Amino acid sequence: MTSTEHVRSYRPDDHEALADICVRTADNGGDSSHLYPDPGLMPTLFAAPYAHLEPELTFVLDDGTGRAVGYVLGTADTQRFVTGFREVWIPRVSGRFPEPAGVPGTPTEEMTALLYRPERMILPELDRYPAHLHIDLLPPWQRRGFGRELMDAFLGALREQGVGAVHLSMLTANTPARSFYDRLGFHEIVVADPGPLTYLGRSTQGCGRREVGKY
Repeated sequence: MTSTEHVRSYRPDDHEALADICVRTADNGGDSSHLYPDPGLMPTLFAAPYAHLEPELTFVLDDGTGRAVGYVLGTADTQRFVTGFREVWIPRVSGRFPEPAGVPGTPTEEMTALLYRPERMILPELDRYPAHLHIDLLPPWQRRGFGRELMDAFLGALREQGVGAVHLSMLTANTPARSFYDRLGFHEIVVADPGPLTYLGRSTQGCGRREVGKY
């Protein structure tokens, strides 16, 4: 029997693949390895804490060989996640990524400073959208319908937990990503002083959760 690509639940041995996907998509959808000398920085911010704190909401696209080539991950409750990030996650990673002293002067220092400000995720305009997510696929797996499959799995899992709405933030300059989210029914959420980001949200209703494998 030939294995085929499929969406499945995250497992601990996907950890390195998640980090690699994050690095290779973190520069406005492209490879960020030239920006941050430590390849663990971006995953420490945007992938690993979710897999650690809420693994039940982490799903991967398996290429059919067991290797993850895309993921969706997030939290059902942003405020709860922020508390866990500060109390559980930061102590785990602060030795490798100490808080910068003074005003950040390099891309690494700027991103490391964000690590110590998880409360930035809590905005009053997002109260009606308590969950949030990140989704990334390696380039060869984009524009093939797999992003929608990942999103179906995540939104369905939220709905099963009784969560009614979700939000995400994206770089406004990433127009291909915006087109993808528009097709999936996301709409813009106006927030004060969004900086380079656009915030989008949608209901978890109307999504049909596909059967997701655990292994």
